[in-house]
Amino acid sequence: MTNGEETQRRSQLIERLRLAVDGLEHSVGGFGTAILALALLVWLVIVAAACLIGIGLLLVPSALQAVRALANRERARLSRWGTVMIDPGEVPRGIRAALQDQTVRKDLGWVVLHVLSGISTGILSLSLPLYAVQDATFPLWWRLLPPGSEGPSIAYWPVNNWADALAIGLMGAGWLALSVVLLPGLARLQAWPGRQLLPLADDADLSLRIAHLTATRAAALDAHATELRRIERSLHDGTQNRLVAVTVLLGAARRAVTRNPDTAAEVLERAQDAAEQALAELRTVVRSIHPPVLADRGLEGALTGLARDCAVPCQVDIDLPGRCAASVEATAYFVVAEALTNVARHSGARNATVTVRRNGDRLLLRVTDDGKGGADEERGSGLTGIRRRVAAFDGRLTLTSPQGGPTTMEVELPCGL
Repeated sequence: MTNGEETQRRSQLIERLRLAVDGLEHSVGGFGTAILALALLVWLVIVAAACLIGIGLLLVPSALQAVRALANRERARLSRWGTVMIDPGEVPRGIRAALQDQTVRKDLGWVVLHVLSGISTGILSLSLPLYAVQDATFPLWWRLLPPGSEGPSIAYWPVNNWADALAIGLMGAGWLALSVVLLPGLARLQAWPGRQLLPLADDADLSLRIAHLTATRAAALDAHATELRRIERSLHDGTQNRLVAVTVLLGAARRAVTRNPDTAAEVLERAQDAAEQALAELRTVVRSIHPPVLADRGLEGALTGLARDCAVPCQVDIDLPGRCAASVEATAYFVVAEALTNVARHSGARNATVTVRRNGDRLLLRVTDDGKGGADEERGSGLTGIRRRVAAFDGRLTLTSPQGGPTTMEVELPCGL
């Protein structure tokens, strides 16, 4: 086997393992919403039974709101793993109007199907890796069992010697191979009811998308205007003042040549220093528009440089198989730069971590720190600007910062072309 073939096989194996881990992650998330759906289904049955005596009619609106909230949670979960699903908004007022609404009926149908598919596939998805770990490690602890005890998982035969224990250990390898093969498919099967029932009808989806795009366009224009004001302020307060100083010093040097030649050299040296400072500030402004490091070293190299220059010790975990659109990489760069600036200025943290992954057509950023928490967009900490940048790309920002910490900022951006 050539080195190229060996590298390709290794890459395929790593990709298989990654898909299996992703499948397990999504199956566990779906299992959680399936448990909530089961509890909600029981409540819906109770409310329906209570409607026979009239009392349940008072509970129907709140029950339908609970169904919508759980369905929206599933929409958000599935959006992180494929096509984005839009929140349909509030449930129509009035029991009759709500039950006649197509989206409400689909939400109710999804609850029933998700209980069946989500719980069954979730249990199976969790069982496969647990069986793999249990059987694979059995040779390490089989002597702790009473003599003649039966093996774990499905190895229902007495274990009396090392040969029996090693045989069960080999079954663990089989469970692991089965997990790698089946977990991605189980995750897709679990998501199937949501993929079929939770997307909005074409007309409703179009109108909501228009409203969503209108809002994000306004956010993009605001972000653009803010960026222009920042660039104008930087040029006016810094570079322009330096250039004015250069002009004044050059005029003074010209007069000194005829009046006092001994001081002309000193004035010219000061003018040169002012010109160099103006060039340095101008380069800083240009880099703030689109950092050249992105073109030179890519997003991974640029973020590594940011982490290295951060005042707080920062670890970087980046796994990007390819490049994203230049505008998306620039946005990711500025988001991380602003986040690390906030960490250094406001968090009081001792450590920070930047994690970057690509999941399909989405770029996932996560910045965490072990600081005091309590980050608030209303306090002018730059989070509003970050949210506007992200919204301009139809992305998503989630901030978790309880008092006492830790603070976690998660950003999702479309990778672009």
